[in-house]
Amino acid sequence: MTDAPVMQATALQRHYEVSGGFLRKPRLLKAVAGLDFQVSPGKTLAVVGESGCGKSTLARMVAMIEEPTEGTLTLDGKRVQRADWADLRQSVQIVFQDPYGSLNPRQRIGTILMEPLVINTSLSKPEREANAREMLKLVGLRPEHFDRYPHMFSGGQRQRLAIARALMLDPKVLVLDEPVSALDLSIQSAILNLLLELQDRLKLAYLFISHDLSVVRHVADEVIVMYLGRAVEKGPKEALFSAPQHPYTVALLSATPQANPAGTKKRIKLEGELPSPLAVPDGCAFAPRCWKAQDRCRHETPELGTQPHSAACFFPENQG
Repeated sequence: MTDAPVMQATALQRHYEVSGGFLRKPRLLKAVAGLDFQVSPGKTLAVVGESGCGKSTLARMVAMIEEPTEGTLTLDGKRVQRADWADLRQSVQIVFQDPYGSLNPRQRIGTILMEPLVINTSLSKPEREANAREMLKLVGLRPEHFDRYPHMFSGGQRQRLAIARALMLDPKVLVLDEPVSALDLSIQSAILNLLLELQDRLKLAYLFISHDLSVVRHVADEVIVMYLGRAVEKGPKEALFSAPQHPYTVALLSATPQANPAGTKKRIKLEGELPSPLAVPDGCAFAPRCWKAQDRCRHETPELGTQPHSAACFFPENQG
């Protein structure tokens, strides 16, 4: 038996008008161009891709920082609309990439943790303090940290604090926007293990944004690979890593370091630069960099299939 999705997106899009310059018409940038996904309690959906593919824009829409241009986003079966953001934000919280910039340096840790409760609940001050102290314990920090300032902590400890603050309102969905990329490698595993422990204990649904496939392999249940605002491949983690279908996914995996020094792996180096999102090529957007591209790829846009593991590609790898 599986839990029903806590969040679901259908044809989600986010567009921006970008100035074209003096006496020129604005141009349209499609940061996210039609994305479908769902995430269930206790599960992690990872979204990966190069910088500029739309990962962080997606995170801001899910966290209700930006409104979708088109498409629908539902939370517990209820459509997310701007008028309801204030009420729904308690159910969706975000942990940002930079633990140094996401905490107010002028506030003590106790004040930072209690602030969401002050704004969103009617709890008394003793109750808020008790909740904050319990949350410190939950993320592996000590009681004396309650009265300290953010500059007195290491990077890993600050990210623990950022996670604690995000959990103060007992959310159902946690958006993790590159949560370990700013940390030393020696600290990353500890934070990832903490996130997995919290997910198992609290039955949280994670939307995990990352460019690091080795991290995604450790935490994800489902994976979406994005390229220039579109999903080019999606599927269960095991299937996607063992038999990638889209050439872009194959190239990304070939660049991922492997733990076995004796292992052999062919490195695929993509030719050319990532096209501008303001001038996405006709047909398949990846065709100018793809070693398998044919005429059809340059004129027709492949659609993502409906199978659990599918790719938006006319000539996929490992098909069968």
